[in-house]
Amino acid sequence: MSDPTPVIDDLRDESDELDRLVAGLTPEQWALATPAPRWSIAHQIAHLAWTDHSALLAVTDAEAFHGLVEQALAAPDSFVDDGADEGAGLPSEKLLSRWREGRAALDRALRASPPGARFPWYGPPMSAASMATGRLMETWAHGQDVADALGVVRTPTDRLRHVVRIGVRARDFAFAAHGLPAPGEEFRVELDAPSGEVWTFGPEDAAQRVTGPALDFCLLVTQRAHRADLAVRAEGPDADRWLGIAQAFAGPPGAGRPPKGAGA
Repeated sequence: MSDPTPVIDDLRDESDELDRLVAGLTPEQWALATPAPRWSIAHQIAHLAWTDHSALLAVTDAEAFHGLVEQALAAPDSFVDDGADEGAGLPSEKLLSRWREGRAALDRALRASPPGARFPWYGPPMSAASMATGRLMETWAHGQDVADALGVVRTPTDRLRHVVRIGVRARDFAFAAHGLPAPGEEFRVELDAPSGEVWTFGPEDAAQRVTGPALDFCLLVTQRAHRADLAVRAEGPDADRWLGIAQAFAGPPGAGRPPKGAGA
């Protein structure tokens, strides 16, 4: 049984980094459009606050969380946007306070959870470590939307290993989400970490291979950049097909981002 403390610490640090990016924004900047259609910077932070609250309920009040699941089933096409719209309508200082308080409460709840506990979620039940990993992935990905809106280039950190791990493990899910059979063989994935380390997954002699910078792989599997603009490379037809459909998030396939210069 793995200790969830390291990933909970990384989630805290990832959230704090994004907090520093938005804490001093003007009301006009909070309203800036992000690459996500219809979503401003305020929508991005509101969504994180909303999902942190959902995760907190999953960890501390399963009955209340199941009520959220019923709401999602009743309005599957608008549930997420409705939550973001509600939060984005708040004054920026109130929205920022809500996000800070919610993520601090989730941090405490995850650290206090019993060893081996599993919590309900919109997909399969999650351990404390997997819940924190999922929250870190979302925080990083929506933080990228905020950074893009502000024209800020973030310095990548080795916290990306958590996003990479989700993206690799979600390979078969990505195929299923597109109605495709999952490949029967394992892939070899070799990614260059920000620290200079090489992160590897799968057998060294696998015929299907994916290589490149870990940052680019994370941008690909969170669909924050188009494959054509990234230095992730595939060897083998199945690996190549995966890079065209990869996603680290649950739910239906997203539209992703257009390549740079599209429509110019």
